[in-house]
Amino acid sequence: MAKVKYYYDPKTLSYRKIEKGPAYRLRQTLIYLASVSLMAFSLYIIADNFIDSPKEKRLRRELENMKIQYAIMNERMDQLATVLQDLQDRDDNIYRVVFEAEPIPESVRKAGFGGANRYKKLEGFENSSLIKETAKHLDQLTKQLYVQSKSFDDLVKMAEDKEEFLASIPAIQPVANKDLKRMASGYGWRIDPFTKVRKMHHGMDFSAQIGTPVYATGNGTVKRADSRSSGFGKHIRIDHGYGYLTIYAHLSEYNVQVGQKVKRGEIIGYVGNTGRSRGPHLHYEVHLDRDRLNPVNFYYGELTPEEFSTIIEMASQSNQSFD
Repeated sequence: MAKVKYYYDPKTLSYRKIEKGPAYRLRQTLIYLASVSLMAFSLYIIADNFIDSPKEKRLRRELENMKIQYAIMNERMDQLATVLQDLQDRDDNIYRVVFEAEPIPESVRKAGFGGANRYKKLEGFENSSLIKETAKHLDQLTKQLYVQSKSFDDLVKMAEDKEEFLASIPAIQPVANKDLKRMASGYGWRIDPFTKVRKMHHGMDFSAQIGTPVYATGNGTVKRADSRSSGFGKHIRIDHGYGYLTIYAHLSEYNVQVGQKVKRGEIIGYVGNTGRSRGPHLHYEVHLDRDRLNPVNFYYGELTPEEFSTIIEMASQSNQSFD
């Protein structure tokens, strides 16, 4: 029930009822509508700025989750970078040292990406800095992994070459000599069996019965198998590559022919007494780039340290050679 309002009329000295006309009611209506509109607008502003809609809440959760995922990804990339750094250190300081190769320059490993700003498209966003740093980190790891991958390819090739080299150089005795009793005369100044004067003996003599098998001391290709070299009689020359060549002289017969490829330990001929020889034996020489080396230094492939010391002592005796 609406309240009735009165006013005091001094003329009649009494209270009179206030009559509300159309203008009053219109004014009150306008004031009410304005108040309602102002309140609705205020509520809209507050809701728009301080209260998230369900969609906005979902987007904000997704954004926070993406930030967490970026942080985790950066942490994992840091871990990968640590592992990669360890591989790079091993590569430069172990693997390449073993194969006598130069380490990869740091400028190559850490080289960046040239050209225009490749991260420009990532600018202008609320989290551009985080995204750009992650992209840069990923690009650096990708580049370094590529360089390291190529380095490992090179190492595999060097290992294959090293394996071939190790299989090629002379590394065993040319005749079976388990008891070390067949070594008759070593490398150095020895008494010539014909002139009885001291003469440089450029190989090692192994005494053995005629027909004793003679073995290739390393992988290679038969360069010569003939008796056209003065004093050697029937002899074989094997080119091992890498500057190495071995000679097997005074043979009784051949088991190979010129141009044939042989493997270490393969029978190439048989001990004899041909050429300038005082008795059945094998004269064995090792050449490197035309320099004649002491063969005793190339028996590491089958002797224990004690046996090697024994044969060194035997080879150093100044006795008479067999040729």
